[in-house]
Amino acid sequence: MTQSSTQPAPRDAVPAGPGAPAEDGAYTAQFARTLGRFESFAVAFSFISITTGLFTTFGTVLGYGGPAGIWTWPIATAGTLLVALVYGMLASRIPLSGYSYQWASRLASPVLGWWFGWVSFTFLAIVVVAVDYGLAQVALFPLFGLEYTAMKGAGVTAIVLLLQMALIIWSTPIATKINNLAVAAEVVAMIGLTLLIAGAVIFFGKGEWGNLGSFGEIKSAGYFGFLGPFMLSALLGAFTLVGWESAANLAEETHNPKQVVPRAMIRAILISGVIGMLFLIVITVGMGGDLAGVTASSAPVAAVIESTVGHFMASAMLVVVSIAIFACGLIIMTSNSRLVHSMARDGRLPFSRALSQVPRSTGGPTWATVLCALTSVGIVAIFSKSETALADLLGAGTLMPAILYAGTVLLYIFTRRGYTPSEGDFRLGKWEIPVVVGAVVWLVVELSIFVIPSDFRAAQLYVLATVAVGAVVFAVVWTTRRAQLTRVPDLETPVLETPVLETPVMETTAGEGKP
Repeated sequence: MTQSSTQPAPRDAVPAGPGAPAEDGAYTAQFARTLGRFESFAVAFSFISITTGLFTTFGTVLGYGGPAGIWTWPIATAGTLLVALVYGMLASRIPLSGYSYQWASRLASPVLGWWFGWVSFTFLAIVVVAVDYGLAQVALFPLFGLEYTAMKGAGVTAIVLLLQMALIIWSTPIATKINNLAVAAEVVAMIGLTLLIAGAVIFFGKGEWGNLGSFGEIKSAGYFGFLGPFMLSALLGAFTLVGWESAANLAEETHNPKQVVPRAMIRAILISGVIGMLFLIVITVGMGGDLAGVTASSAPVAAVIESTVGHFMASAMLVVVSIAIFACGLIIMTSNSRLVHSMARDGRLPFSRALSQVPRSTGGPTWATVLCALTSVGIVAIFSKSETALADLLGAGTLMPAILYAGTVLLYIFTRRGYTPSEGDFRLGKWEIPVVVGAVVWLVVELSIFVIPSDFRAAQLYVLATVAVGAVVFAVVWTTRRAQLTRVPDLETPVLETPVLETPVMETTAGEGKP
């Protein structure tokens, strides 16, 4: 059922809609705009989740490049910021759920847009698994003193995925409140913990400053000589500093998205970059002289925290980390559900009518969320017996966004000349060309890092497998829904500006309520 408010909504917002577009090609209102500046920032920051990324990937970085690998972090931060500035211009130009799917559909062709959507869906489906695996392995199991095994980790991950699914379907405001709480706790905890460890290192000598330049237990320099370990360590920033674009994916639920969303993405990256770098420095120094022992640990960050500031602080931090990682997974699945909903309402997926249903303006799209959750549970089943599941998932969760970012930046480059800025658009002015060139350089470097070495063959195979499955799904859509792949819905329709909780709802046609 198509739901909309009985009250007319303002024209400044962009539409959200049900199922396939109505006969006139337009969307009808379905979501309520409940996200302000902080909430939009919190969505981007929570997906990045520096605690998730650092707690999950620090051990992998120690294995690839040793403690010195942390210096790839500022490089990744700068490169990611340049990409986000390009995304900001597109997000302001077309503030719709589905982000790159909608951008490519409207700027190039619906067929290209479909493939952007498919790659985004498969990326989000696997990265939420990587995040929830990290929740089990580096947070929950150490917190409760349990021995980690592959099967136990898979079981906990599946349960967490289903819980996140239920919250998203139940209530967007409640999911938002959980996320806001997690973001506030994460910022306070990371800053506080950084200061405590720094104090332990400086005043009590619990650290070794030489670690900042050490390659630790690395036995071989790898490809490109001494640069090999350092370059492979870019996984640290490349895996962590992703997902900020989720703010653009929830643009239809954000007040004034043309200005709020670009700034939310940029602010999230800058704050994450600064806090993350400070934390990495103190945690690396705090490893002391036991590089081998910390490197061998299944939860090296937790081990360093316990050795420097004690068991109680380590346990308290693990509680905060658990909340932050859970919220990160929650936002990822939320973002994926909005992407599926966006494609389904355009009629570009099998079972589009069911996948586009949103029972309440303040709840999530039911079947779209179920599809996202079950897809991720299926991925968990595939990796359930693998002792290297987390490393393989991290690789895939890093390569796929790099491909998406590269494709989206190229999309902007090839379509920018045909665009006339409108009032309120986010623009870079004279800095546009240098920013775009810098983003391209960073993405070429990043893709080279994760394509050349054999360490990421599992990630590359996952990408190829998703393309093969996507080809089958696309063939079905092309055969049964070809008309939908040539139609681009109109944007000039009203949306819900505030939650509708008490006012009765009514069925409307797509054209009703237009100014």
